[in-house]
Parts: sequence; C-alpha cells; structure tokens
Amino acid sequence: MKMAVAATFVMFGCKEVEVENQNSPASVLSDNNLKLNAEGQFVEGELLIQFSEGATEAVKKRAFDKVKGQPFEKILTKAMQRAGKKEGVLLVKVNKKVAEAIADLKGAEGVDFAEPNFIYNHSAVSVDSYFTNGSLWGMYGAGTSPANPYGSNAAAAWAAGKTGSASVYIGIIDEGIQFTHPDLAGQVWVNPADPADGVDNDGNGLSDDVNGWDFANNDGTIYDGGSRGTLDNHGTHVAGTIGAKSNNQGVVGVNWNVKLISAKFLGRKGGTTANAVKAVDYLTNLKSRGINVVASNNSWGGGGYSQALFDAISRANNAGIMFIAAAGNAGTNNDVTASYPANYNLPNVISVAAIDKNGALASFSQYGAATVDIGAPGVAINSTTAFNTYSSYNGTSMATPHVSGAVALYASTHPGATVAQIRNAILSSAVPTPSLAGKTVTGARLDANAALSK
Repeated sequence: MKMAVAATFVMFGCKEVEVENQNSPASVLSDNNLKLNAEGQFVEGELLIQFSEGATEAVKKRAFDKVKGQPFEKILTKAMQRAGKKEGVLLVKVNKKVAEAIADLKGAEGVDFAEPNFIYNHSAVSVDSYFTNGSLWGMYGAGTSPANPYGSNAAAAWAAGKTGSASVYIGIIDEGIQFTHPDLAGQVWVNPADPADGVDNDGNGLSDDVNGWDFANNDGTIYDGGSRGTLDNHGTHVAGTIGAKSNNQGVVGVNWNVKLISAKFLGRKGGTTANAVKAVDYLTNLKSRGINVVASNNSWGGGGYSQALFDAISRANNAGIMFIAAAGNAGTNNDVTASYPANYNLPNVISVAAIDKNGALASFSQYGAATVDIGAPGVAINSTTAFNTYSSYNGTSMATPHVSGAVALYASTHPGATVAQIRNAILSSAVPTPSLAGKTVTGARLDANAALSK
C-alpha cells in the first residue's frame, strides 16, 4: 500500500516555501507524515483517503471506524473518472491526530493511501516601481534594448514578431487574478460554454466558471480584491509576468497574446491538497474539452509528498499539460530535503530556481543538481498587482512565470507540441550560467528566444 499526505500550500513570493520532486515509497511517506505532524503543515483533523476500486461499504466503514472518521467530501473530478478512478478521493474528518490516523490505516484492507490535507502558501515582499526605463530586466537579453544578459531574452523574440497567441492557454494555480487590471483586461479566458446565468451550462459541476474557478471559496469569483481578507496580489503578479499586454500603461509579459485561466486555490489561510487536486484536474478537464491548455504555473509549495496530488499532476501530463513549479525560497538543497510540488518526478514538471540581474543564484532560492531544472529571473521583478497597481517582488514565484511564459511562447510557434518537445526546447536552449553550475540539472538559465528554434 502507498501512503500519502494532504497538506496546506502557500504561494512563493519574496520568500517561498516549496519541496522536492520525488516518488516516495510508503515507508518514506509515513516518515514524512510524522515529521509534518510535528511541524503543523497540514489541516489537523482531516485526512485524504483513496479506497481501492470496488471497495465495499463494509470495508470503508471499518477504515472510518479505525480513525473515528466521518466522510466530509468526495472529490471525484472528471479527470479522475476518465482515468478510471471511480472511487475518487475522500476528505475525511477524523477524531484523532492525523499522524496517528495514518498509522492506523497503514496496511488496512481496501485503502490505497491515506495522507494529510497539506497546506500550501506563498510569501512576497513589495519593493515597487517598467520596459523602456529598464525596470523589466527579466524580459531583456544581451542584444535587446534595454539590455541585460541575464534576462529571459523574451524581447528578442518580440523583435522577430513572435509575441504569443490567443489560442494558447495557461492555467494559473495560485491566488486569483484581477482580470480587469489595465494590463490584463482581455488576457483572461472567458468560458464560452458557461456564461454567468446561475446554470452549469457546460456540465462540469461548476456553475458560472466564467474566467476559471475559486476552489478556496467554491465559487466562480476569481478576484476578491480584499473582500475575503486576500488581495489576490500574488496571482495577479504571476499573471502579469506571463501575459501582460504590450503598448499599455505599465508592464509587459513574456506573451503579448495569451489566454490565462484562473484555478484559484490559495485563500487567506493558504490552500489545501484537496483544493490543489481539484485545480489541477479542472485544467485537465478543460483540455479534454478541446481548450488548448499547454501548462499550469505553480508558484506555491509546502507540506510533504502527496499521492493524490502526484496522481493529479500525472493526469495533467497524460493530457499534455506542463506543470511549471517554483523550487522554493528557503535557500536549501532540494536534492537533500524534498520540496513539493517542485520535486515530483514526472515528465511534465519543470522546477525553477531564481537568479538576480547579475546572474547570481538568489540568496533565498532553493536549488538541486538533480531536482531543480533551470534558473530564471526572480529578483526585483515588476508586474501587475491588485487594484490596478504595479509592484516589485522577489522569489522563485517570480522566476516560475518567466518559464511558463516561455512555454506559452513556444507553443504559439509550435502548435501541437508534446510535453517532451516543450520540455526539451526549454531545457536544451538554456544558457550555461556559473552560479547555476552544480546547482540545477541544466546548470543554466532560461532563454525564451533560443527555445523557439528548438
């Protein structure tokens, strides 16, 4: 039996917290769960349980009795159903410590895995200021004007007329997005199959998911603007780096043309594994409906290995969706201490470290010669924030959308590219960088323009 854990996740901003890419055996999962129990990085009193297909009600009741549990929610997404997971994942309220409950279910009949509901988060610090005045160094290259050899070199692609495509969609699994921001208006997806009329017109179980869905609050309002104690600054900042419009009042993203889909799961208290799984599967389901979702941006982390989340990311991989993940902001080695979701060992995952404008690995950035793939601009990154503002943030959260933006740019010039082709283009075109040698798999930094020739 494999065991997994449910956690709360946080967004990675000025200082992010993330964990490694790893396929953990049951013994390691159990150890991780006990460690997390001590650290309090999950929702106490909640468990995620996946039963074997065909498990009887009697088998389930015995499992619930072991942990003094009551089923609270059945998570059964369209993506799970297509993958043959008719049992889905149960969110169970337990009347005992999570680590104790997991131990009680180890080896239990009919239980594929039981894990904590992890909590994920981000943290960001604003230092504030754009392209012509030299403030968007992350978009420059050695031969652009303005120039910076350590930027993403997106500006060189623009000079060649490659500015993205509105037929390419990127999911932002994060906080929400201020879709009315002057630099983002028109860049956020509008669901043609489910207009705002109080009816679930597209039959996906979500009524009025017009621009995406807020899994933290279970409604279609992707931008709260402070009404629920969260500004959605982090998600809006990420969105701007990927796809802020050009020739407008403020900043510009790697793509001038793109469609952004909000899969909000981070709220005032962070986000949980349960909602992260729903967010990933939401995008996978959209892909099955013919919407060209090529990647999700994941600038968040926390908790330990989760089989439920691993399975969701694997379903996205099978659907042809990249999963770009922030390496984390604790300054540690992900080869030694895993950081999730960045450390999940799946073909569609690219883990991203942060560099500064001088090409140095950021002091806060996590790294890993075997587990962190590439570096990208992540220090003093100006982008859009809530209430029509602009802010400068630091973090692997900021490096990650540069890579997601490059993936979207590549997809715009290579329609139908596979996960393997996209991954190879991004990583094989990266520029060797001394500060990343022995610190990342490639030892190199992003070059969005060079990737287009792969």
